[in-house]
Amino acid sequence: MTPPLILASQSPFRRMLMENAGLAFTAEAATIDERAAEAALAASKPTPQAIAEALAVEKARDVSGRNPGALVIGSDQTLSLEGRVFHKPADMGEAKSHLAAMSGRTHSLNCGIALVQDGTVLWRHVSVAHLTMRPLSSDFIDRHLARVGTRVLASVGAYQLEGEGVQLFERIEGDYFTILGLSLLPLLAKLRDLDAIDA
Repeated sequence: MTPPLILASQSPFRRMLMENAGLAFTAEAATIDERAAEAALAASKPTPQAIAEALAVEKARDVSGRNPGALVIGSDQTLSLEGRVFHKPADMGEAKSHLAAMSGRTHSLNCGIALVQDGTVLWRHVSVAHLTMRPLSSDFIDRHLARVGTRVLASVGAYQLEGEGVQLFERIEGDYFTILGLSLLPLLAKLRDLDAIDA
């Protein structure tokens, strides 16, 4: 009998990706303090990729502790631009600042994912996508944010590629699932290896 599968997230995008893939799972939000967990890593000077992976593990471990026997999927995403790590904007002013900083430059979306069962990490993985934003005027950013509204505050990059955010870019290199925050293809491959889903 396969163990219950739990997504350690309430992200509607991650849930949608798993539902569309036909996976049977439940979702439960992790209760970790992400900024505190990130601060605890600071002494080792982690890369943005390592931060995403570590947070994915911590989220999965947190939910695993409340669900014995379950196979828990943790995922996290960081956005990095020339050494700076961005977090979700707190308000529309910060969203504008994020977009202005990324205008005309290439940033990376680093997607960490982990599988944990009974507190033990069975697998971890990081994938990276590189996105080049076209040069944006301040007026265009204002008009864009007025159209899309506060939905952008749910995204670390202050854009939603599956919506009007696609208009901000001139080049995208990487996997669509990585960009949405859940590296689905390697996850499915590992779940098949573990006989956790129908192969």
